Amino acid sequence: MLSELINLNLFTFLLVFCRIGMAFSLLPGIGSQQVPIKARLGFALAVTLIVTPMLKDFLPAEPRAVSLLAMLLISEVLIGAFIGLIPRVLMAALHTTGTILAMMASMANMFVRDAVAEQQSSVLSSYLGMIAVTLIFVTNSHHLMLAAVYDSYTLFQPAAGPMIGDMSDYLAHRVADSFRIGVQLAMPLIISGVAYYLLLGIMGRLMPALPVFFFGMPIQIMMQVYLIMVTVSAMMMVFMRYFEDGLYSFTQSQSQLFGL
Repeated sequence: MLSELINLNLFTFLLVFCRIGMAFSLLPGIGSQQVPIKARLGFALAVTLIVTPMLKDFLPAEPRAVSLLAMLLISEVLIGAFIGLIPRVLMAALHTTGTILAMMASMANMFVRDAVAEQQSSVLSSYLGMIAVTLIFVTNSHHLMLAAVYDSYTLFQPAAGPMIGDMSDYLAHRVADSFRIGVQLAMPLIISGVAYYLLLGIMGRLMPALPVFFFGMPIQIMMQVYLIMVTVSAMMMVFMRYFEDGLYSFTQSQSQLFGL
């Protein structure tokens, strides 16, 4: 192992770093802007140094033409971006859930800086995202993200280039699944919210003098917050199963996923 590190080729190291560095810049938690850029860069360089000797059978010879070298590096960056986007898309299910919960709980106007989505999001979206990132690292699910980056070389070999069509199709299906799971996680509050609005509308028709806004809003907020407290653990259990299944399928059955 020591001799392999000493004889490490700068081209192979750069080639592996393009994919791993790009993937690590997008992975949830690892690629967050809250993590100092020096720490992210150091982690990517350390992982690249470790895995490069183990990937020598998958790496091509150094091209002599500058144009071929540039195309090879760009191809690795695109593949790394695709690998890093998969966990992001899986995490987007909670962003959908949190947005729906905020609408049903009358908290849609309360925005904070979401450290996970790295944009302005509702309070509940940020809350669910922080819980998810914590659970990912506590349950060692981040090892699956690292395994997905390493196992990507069995499918996306550097000399073959990226499969743009298959990658786009797979990513589109993942986005659709993520939205579906996000809506399903929010179904308890959707059902309770629709039932409450229906009853509130009936009361408003039966009692026109009733101040519906001042009477119904506090009850709605308290009811939805209570339901979130009761169901958040079940939501996170379902999400973690969905997240791990998505990464497991990507690392263990990649050829079947892409129809190869």
